[in-house]
Amino acid sequence: MAEQPKKRRSRIRERNEESILKAAEITFARRGFGAATTAEIAKTAGIPKANLHYYFNTKEDLYTRVLENILTTWLRAAEDFDEDHEPREALESYIRTKVELSRTRPEASKIFAKEIISGAPFLKTHLINDINPWMQKKRQIIQGWIDAGKMAPVDVEHLFFLIWSMSQTYADFSTQMEIVLQKDELQENDYRKAADMIVSMVFFLCKLN
Repeated sequence: MAEQPKKRRSRIRERNEESILKAAEITFARRGFGAATTAEIAKTAGIPKANLHYYFNTKEDLYTRVLENILTTWLRAAEDFDEDHEPREALESYIRTKVELSRTRPEASKIFAKEIISGAPFLKTHLINDINPWMQKKRQIIQGWIDAGKMAPVDVEHLFFLIWSMSQTYADFSTQMEIVLQKDELQENDYRKAADMIVSMVFFLCKLN
């Protein structure tokens, strides 16, 4: 019985942190790190500012946590990208997941883009420690497919740069697309069309058709 209050407090903490992180993602995407305030984030989360600082001491701590969550989510998008899958299956799953993240969490992509454009002051260490080993593993997998004759030789890093740029543009530049398409906002079908086209282009590049 003694464990129950601890578990309850843990669940409450998780819910509160999740609420704060969601509000922070929206605010940082809209305002940028410099202009965003913890007071505005707390208001968006529907909590007193003091409660926010109970979980995150500073705006920098909160921003770093938001970036870490984004990076973790994006790395998990390639969970099926391993030797047990065929290249068509792995690449298509990854591309469609990335496009879906642009649809469901566009703020995450916008925050990440602003951070990178600024020189990655908060994220550089994570990129070195997390992205580089991740990329090395994916390079080995793709090289294995190439050596086995399952796909055409490609520059692995630039293949991922291509996928990232094509998928994330539907979050970062959604306003431009809405204007050109004369829509108030992009619809689910627009993202599906985007994913279909990106998959087709990557398959053509890798000779997977």
